[in-house]
Amino acid sequence: MIFNRLRSGWETLKKALSSTRSLFGEKLRSLFGKPIDEDTLEKLQTLLYEADLGLATAKELTSKIQAAHLKDPSLTSDDLIEVLKKELIQKFQKRPPRAPLHHPHLILVVGVNGSGKTTSIAKMANLYKKEGKKVLVGAADTFRAGAITQLEVWAERAGVDIVKGSPGGDPAAVAFDTLKAAMARGSDLILLDTAGRLQNKQDLMRELEKIKKCCDKLMPGSPPETLLVLDATAGQNSIDQAKTFHSFTPISGLILTKLDGTAKGGVIVPIQDTLNLPVRYIGVGEGIEDLQVFDPEAFVEALFA
Repeated sequence: MIFNRLRSGWETLKKALSSTRSLFGEKLRSLFGKPIDEDTLEKLQTLLYEADLGLATAKELTSKIQAAHLKDPSLTSDDLIEVLKKELIQKFQKRPPRAPLHHPHLILVVGVNGSGKTTSIAKMANLYKKEGKKVLVGAADTFRAGAITQLEVWAERAGVDIVKGSPGGDPAAVAFDTLKAAMARGSDLILLDTAGRLQNKQDLMRELEKIKKCCDKLMPGSPPETLLVLDATAGQNSIDQAKTFHSFTPISGLILTKLDGTAKGGVIVPIQDTLNLPVRYIGVGEGIEDLQVFDPEAFVEALFA
């Protein structure tokens, strides 16, 4: 059963990355079938950049390929692909590890409207529930019309409890009520939906600081984990979003959604490089099962499968 589940997850990941793979892996193999000269290296850098790996990463990887070829001109197309795989995996593995989970463990989830934030929370809840964890969701994104109802619907699909306030209400009050309920019910994990706007950055900062103070009062010494949801289809623009959020509230990790809807899944690399933030989860479809814990090796293998 475990093998079937792992295989299913692998096939889903491959399918989600099919557009990126057709731009990335397939064209790379064709390119590496030609002599590795200046023209090929220039095309390689362009190709890597078009996959949204970012200019710095594209240049770095091109230099690695050039160096590998100069060291051993007999390297085949498959050999050079392995060089790229190794370099990409090493990049991902340099990111900081996840902090130990507390009990109950609080995860604040932030992100701009339309990024897939609310659905990602429900999908995370589903993942943790399958691990046997007792999950409670808090609907503290009170300013977006329909956000509370949307999360309520998804929480019901995931089969987890939800604490909610009134539209336009105080997000910190919802956070406080959610934490109190989680402690009373013996919850293992609290997922708090909040901060879906960037129009007024000062309001955003104050809102998040107020929520964190409420959390600290109820759970002293148990700092919340803050995950930022980014839409992969936004490409390089998602990096600007991440910088803005990160400048106003410390982000501990990322959730990259909608990888199945873009040919630029490579954006995951410059996002991590620029911010030194690890990707914790990736969204690979619209269903409640379509959120995966980010596995760098599986991701890189899927790019070239």
